[in-house]
Amino acid sequence: MEKSTLTKEQRREKREIKRQKQRENNVLRAFKMHKLRLASNIPSPIRPPAPEGTTYHIGCSGWFYWHWRNAFYPEGLATKDWFAHYAQTFGTVEINASFYSWPTETTVMSWIKQAGLKKFVYTVKVCELITHTKKFEGTEELVKDFGHIATILGDRMGCFLYQVPPSYHYSPAKLKAIVSQLQTGQRNVVEFRHGSWWNEKVYTALKEANLIFCSCSAPRLPDELIKTAEDIYIRFHGKKAWYRHDYTQDELKEWAKRIQQAKAKTVWIYFNNDFGGDAVKNAKALARMLKSKL
Repeated sequence: MEKSTLTKEQRREKREIKRQKQRENNVLRAFKMHKLRLASNIPSPIRPPAPEGTTYHIGCSGWFYWHWRNAFYPEGLATKDWFAHYAQTFGTVEINASFYSWPTETTVMSWIKQAGLKKFVYTVKVCELITHTKKFEGTEELVKDFGHIATILGDRMGCFLYQVPPSYHYSPAKLKAIVSQLQTGQRNVVEFRHGSWWNEKVYTALKEANLIFCSCSAPRLPDELIKTAEDIYIRFHGKKAWYRHDYTQDELKEWAKRIQQAKAKTVWIYFNNDFGGDAVKNAKALARMLKSKL
């Protein structure tokens, strides 16, 4: 096959056309999910009481990466078998594709099917239609509609991750918009990408609403663990470069110490430093430090 002769600008334009098509489809898919939610007689799931001690859910942010071939997935393993291979090691995954493309009912059902009889939990990143396009303005129904995914997944549902853009700086009005819409009774996590959100007013508001502040290991963001609920949630993106960092034993030990000192009921940890398969290696290492099964 001949190499593409497209220029860098043409490739960028092609990607943007594809992204715009995804954004348009997200509106249509959200409307279908809205109708599905209204027609459903199944009540929204209620979080069960947390068990005694601390429960750990440790995995990766996504599992389908071509550069994991030969790094995590054995050479010759068909891509249709990649999830099964991933699930042999981990009991949870953070779905990132749902951010770009609002999942259909068929897609969510396929998650259930691929997990089979294995005890497996999905955390789902919320579609950008809510967090980036509309930025929580007039999204009350959309939040409920996306939340219907939890109804479909049942006991395979972990958290909903709401990631807001770096351009979304703190203000009392924005904080109120987030808090007022996310008190749905589900495990809702908010990941901020601007340092202005690391302040006591945000922590207090999230605590009162039982919402989970996403602690981050990421470039130019505060490197600390914030606890605003019984659950804590941590994403490992990389120290100096996004998605490209192999965490040292000392760096992981520091996080293990913070996690143990937090004494949370449930701990959700996802590694997003997918480059070179470091996410898999680092997740395993941190699990050993926390004496947790994967």
